[in-house]
Amino acid sequence: MRKLIIIAAAAENNALGKDNDLVWHLPDDFKRFKSLTSGHKIIMGRKTLESFPKPLPNRTHIAITRDEDYDPKFPCTIVHSLADAIALVEDNETAFIIGGGEIYKQSMDRATDIELTRVHGTFEADAFFPEIDEEQWKLVKEEHHPKDDRHEYDFTYLTYKRK
Repeated sequence: MRKLIIIAAAAENNALGKDNDLVWHLPDDFKRFKSLTSGHKIIMGRKTLESFPKPLPNRTHIAITRDEDYDPKFPCTIVHSLADAIALVEDNETAFIIGGGEIYKQSMDRATDIELTRVHGTFEADAFFPEIDEEQWKLVKEEHHPKDDRHEYDFTYLTYKRK
């Protein structure tokens, strides 16, 4: 595996979501997520998988669950640890970790890159993105987007590379 990229949208207080859903709607961020992850393997926790009404097109889904008898609602690969998931992407050039909070936390010391959309605001949440340790990560790109008629909040795309 050449790259293992964490991709997330998190508020200034690191909020990711509440009740297994996002707490904001940013169409441009959805487009960016689709553009970056299309054609790649995506690794996620069971709750993230269950938040999708249907599989995301043109991506191979790998879901992590402790439940040995888990039966997903659509075809995907089920594994029981992050290590097992990463083993399935060793031959891929790029794979993405797409959530949720616990999977992000477990992935921080294994990822090569972070693609973070920082949503400018603080939100009540029950899932949070881990702190980014600036001793380990270098911010290499920053692109600000002001709120507009389609986006209720300002947001900034942040790209980090492991030092």
